[in-house]
Amino acid sequence: MVIKPKVRGFVCVTAHPAGCAAHVQEQIARVQAGGPIARGPKKVLVIGASTGYGLSSRITAAFGSGAATIGVFFERPSEPDKTATPGWYNTAAFTTAARAAGLYARNFNGDAFSDALKAEVLAAIKADLGQVDLVVYSLASPRRTHPKTGVTHKSVLKPVGQTYSNQTVDPDKGLVSSITIEPANEAEVTDTTAVMGGEDWEMWINALDEAKLLAPGATSVAYSYIGPELTWPIYKNGTIGLAKNDLERAAKAIDATLKCNGYGRAFISVNKALVTQASSAIPVVPLYISMLYKIMKAKGTHEGCIEQIDRLFRTQLYGGGGLAFDEAGRVRIDDWEMRPEVQAEVATLWPQVNTENLAALTDIAGYRAEFLKLFGFGLPGIDYDADIDPHVEIAG
Repeated sequence: MVIKPKVRGFVCVTAHPAGCAAHVQEQIARVQAGGPIARGPKKVLVIGASTGYGLSSRITAAFGSGAATIGVFFERPSEPDKTATPGWYNTAAFTTAARAAGLYARNFNGDAFSDALKAEVLAAIKADLGQVDLVVYSLASPRRTHPKTGVTHKSVLKPVGQTYSNQTVDPDKGLVSSITIEPANEAEVTDTTAVMGGEDWEMWINALDEAKLLAPGATSVAYSYIGPELTWPIYKNGTIGLAKNDLERAAKAIDATLKCNGYGRAFISVNKALVTQASSAIPVVPLYISMLYKIMKAKGTHEGCIEQIDRLFRTQLYGGGGLAFDEAGRVRIDDWEMRPEVQAEVATLWPQVNTENLAALTDIAGYRAEFLKLFGFGLPGIDYDADIDPHVEIAG
């Protein structure tokens, strides 16, 4: 099969196995270039390990600290007429590279929200690792079937309390247009919090705690985003933001549990706006990211997922100087994004951008390139005209 990108809306429905493998290798090389991470983790569980920040966390732990890793994810293998999802190919490539380096890597593909999968993972930790010293929670899912009630909750990306209008961009077509989004109702707010809030993170930590699978000093981190005021109606103050508030509530509860039981700490890391499968679906955000990339690249401060997580591990989690918290108790590795001079330039650009000047005033080309890279396209050294077998196994 010759695999080309097929973009539909905010998702690409094809993925390239060799390209995804090259993307994983790029990230591995970036971590290795920084040398070993002193005092880094040795036994790591990553929940949401196949793409984005979760994948970068697993790579950083393994190739920066020599950690044994267990990855939990929900991905689809290839079918006769379909490629696998990029997360499937990413995981296959990571597992092959980790084992070639002599590192333990075990994978669980299934519903991370379910009690059944939690039990499987806990059994593997007990049998293979004994305990874990780092738990990364990086799930991004549009729905969750609650393990206790059986109710399936679906998340929405909507403002709360009032209608929201602003401009957005179709990155594929390069069209800037106005968008109006009606506010969420109470049920939609509740459902989004059930999916994207902190309850499942708490369930994982409580299960690990009860099974005595957390090592002394164990740390848990979940990822969040705040962003600038211009995105707040659809993000920070919208349904997703309220869900993230619940994630912060959970962080405090988990941190108290860990400290009470003699373990370590739990916290939220607020990360930079980046092109991910999740962020691409949020109205307004792709246009903001296109501006942000242009500005930060010009200043030499642009980072991708792997640079962000590598910096988190080296300067915060295992830097030796302790975590630096903001007033709300969060670690901020969005600090370069949120510098006043960066946000002032965004604010100046925002009202000027239209379809005609999009390419000149923003880095829409960089956005597109990063988006396609998520699916394994546009990587150097890959022959995208060559026939390739889309069927790739993940090593058991």
